[in-house]
Formats: sequence, structure tokens, C-alpha cells
Amino acid sequence: MRATRVNGRASITRRLTALFALVSTSVLLGLGTLIGGTVEQHFVEQDIGILSGKLELARRVLGNVKSEDDLPNVPQQLDDALNGEYGLAIAVAAPDGRRLFATRGAAFPDALLTRQTPVDAARPLRWRTADGVPMRGISARAPTGIPGAPPVVVGVATDISHHAQYMAGFRVTLWSFVAVAALLSGFLGWLAARSGLKPLQAMKHKAERITARRLDARLAVDAVPVELADLAATLNDMLARLEESFRRLSDFSSDLAHEFRTPISNLLTQAQVTLSRPRGADEYREALASSIEEYERLSRMVADMLFIAKADEGRIVPTRERLRLAPLVDDLVEFHRLAADEKGVAIESGGEGAMLGDPLMIRRAIGNLLSNAIRHTPPGGRVSVSIHRAEPERVAVEVTNSGETIPPEYLPRLFDRFYRASSRASDGSHSGLGLAIVKSIAETHGGSAAVSSSGGVTRFSLLFGAAEPDT
Repeated sequence: MRATRVNGRASITRRLTALFALVSTSVLLGLGTLIGGTVEQHFVEQDIGILSGKLELARRVLGNVKSEDDLPNVPQQLDDALNGEYGLAIAVAAPDGRRLFATRGAAFPDALLTRQTPVDAARPLRWRTADGVPMRGISARAPTGIPGAPPVVVGVATDISHHAQYMAGFRVTLWSFVAVAALLSGFLGWLAARSGLKPLQAMKHKAERITARRLDARLAVDAVPVELADLAATLNDMLARLEESFRRLSDFSSDLAHEFRTPISNLLTQAQVTLSRPRGADEYREALASSIEEYERLSRMVADMLFIAKADEGRIVPTRERLRLAPLVDDLVEFHRLAADEKGVAIESGGEGAMLGDPLMIRRAIGNLLSNAIRHTPPGGRVSVSIHRAEPERVAVEVTNSGETIPPEYLPRLFDRFYRASSRASDGSHSGLGLAIVKSIAETHGGSAAVSSSGGVTRFSLLFGAAEPDT
């Protein structure tokens, strides 16, 4: 993915590159500091080793002085102790600070030869001479062999110009390497980030090719790293939901157009026929009455569709009243008994149960099932409504009718909008939304709707949360 900024936000590649460069630079700086300090300490220890040896040799020379007559021989002996080594210098100071001896041309600071604070090997003193030559030295008290004489202070120093030059060059080389390594680490981090994010880019290209006509495309979960597998699976689930919603919306639009086309075509044809020639008042009145029937059908269809749409969006919040289902079902059975008697269908009800729900919505759901059952029951058949406890905390309402068995392949879609099984084709007076409304009402109440058909008996079941009836 490109290392660009969008609305001031850095890309993931840039952030990972910066983080990688920061971490690697910090590690390299720490490592460079450690290496530089280690090399510097090596030279210090090397110098201290030489200085400590010469200091011990000088202390032995001074310890061999038994009288003041031996003092004139001390300078030569000290020079001999240095053994002509380049850059080494030695100085001896009396207790009162007087310089008793010092190597020719050597410049020792007073701090090195102070009797109160001699400089030991653990804390060597570093200074520069008037000529700018860097020096490092140590000092110590040295007793003489002269009876009653106080100890003198002996200082030994060495020229560290060579070491200083070496360390200066070493530091330039070391920090140059650290700088180059930091830049290289940043570049490698950028390459690693780009390579690591290629699966995301591939997912992006795959997603760009998904359109309304290609919602069946899915991201390859097995082809992405483990860290992105959950994301790919989630996106696939989202695409599946979108595909299903789009399919349902497309089917709904097609069904809606088909359902509206018939009444509108009827109204248009009837109006054209009516106006094709002069007619009497009774004929016009009959045409208007027929048009009103189509308008009422359209009005019911629109109201049903609005109800289902609101239910799908969760915008219908039913009231929660304690309902005794037996009286409600008995009233509905009596209301539909006339239609059942006209068709020669027996209708009955039985059972007890209670629930919390909206009375009008529950009446509508059970009424739709009763109307549907009577419509599809042949003369001489039977329709029954039963209420019973399905589970300890659930109550079921079942509407059963005799008649033709519905093929199993039709059952899963009976609650779909505008769906009509060929074995239960409508006469055209119904919108095909009744069972869809039943399912929406059941789900709005936290329940469910189901259907089964076998042996010439079809059973629609509504399942709700049970409540104890009022006493």
C-alpha cells in the first residue's frame, strides 16, 4: 500500500517504516555508544597499566634513598626507570608543594601532585598541556628511606595523542556506519512493510471488483496471513448478508411491480372500456364500484408493505399486555365461522395459554393464519386452532387444516413476500403478504413462525414467550 497521506493521516506503510527506523536507530545508537565506550575504556586501562608499573618503580627508587646525600642520584634513577619510553613523564613534589624533580618539558598540573588528594589508578586525571597535548596521569604518596622525612608525592603521566587521534577517527567511522545503517534499516523496513501489506492490497483490489452484479465474489481466506484471516472472514460474512439483502430487495421489487401491474392494468382497462362509448348512470356506477375494489386492494397492499418494512427495520414496538390466548382465539374463530360455513369447512379451537404481547398484532397474525387455512381447505375439510405449552417458558398457537399436501421444496418460502406455492395458488384477491406479516409479528414479539405439511394436513405454528394468566 502506498506510503501517502490522506487528509493528514499517514499510511500504515509510512507508520511501520518510521517505527522500524526509530527502533533500529535506537538500537544502533545504543550499540555505537557501548562500542565507543568499550574501546575508550580499553585504552584507559592500557595506559593505567603502564602508569601503575612506572609509579611502583618510582616508589621503589625513592624508598632506597637513605639520606639526603642520595637525593642527587634520584633524578638519574627516575629517568632510567622511564627507560626512554616515548610520551612518559614523571614528577616528584615535596610535602610543601615544591617540585623536587620533573621530566624535562613535562607540564604537570597542581591537582595531580597535591598531597591531600593524590590521583589513584581508579580515577586517572586527564588534561591538556599549554601546547594542546592530551595527557593522562596518576599519582601516589611515596615514603623515602630518610629517617623522619615525610612522604613525597610522585606523579606519572603519558601522552595520549595517539589514542585520542585513533578514537576521533574511530568515532567518525562508527557514527557514519550507524547513520548509514539507520537509513538502510528504514529502507528495509519500508520494503518489509510493503511486502507485508501486499495481502491487504490484494484484498482491496478484490473488493474493488465486487459490484451489485458480482456480490457472490468472496475473499480467499486461505490465501491471506493468519492475522488477516479473521478480517477476510468477516468481510465475506458481510458480503453474504449484502448478497442476501440485495437478492431479497430485488425479488421484492420484482414481485411488487408484478403485484401492482395487475390492479393498475385492470383499472386502466376498465376506464378505457367505460369511456369507449356513452353509458348510463348505472353502468358508470358499476364501473366506479369495481374500481373502488381495486383501489381497496392496492390500499391494503401498500399498508401491508409498510407494516412489513417497519417490522424489518425494528420500528414497530409492540405493547406488552398480558393476553389470555383462548378468548382471543375463540373470538377469531367465531368471526371466521361464517366464511367457513359458506365453504362447508368445519372450524374449532381448544387449549389454554397466556403471553405478553400487543393484542391487535396477535389478533392480526392468528386471523391471517385462519383466513389462509379456510381459503385453502376443500369443502368438507376441517380447520382447528390449538393452544398449548411447547416448552417450560414458551406457548404455541397452531392452526391446522386438511387439504392438499404442500411439497417440501415450497415450505421454506411460504413466509416470503408475494410467494405463492403452485399447490396453493391464490384467486388474485389476496396480496400474498399475509404470511409474511404473520412472520414479522411473531419475530417482533421475540417469537417464531413455522410450517409443516404431510399426509394431507398442513400446520402453521406460532411460538411466543409464555406468561401466567391473570387469576
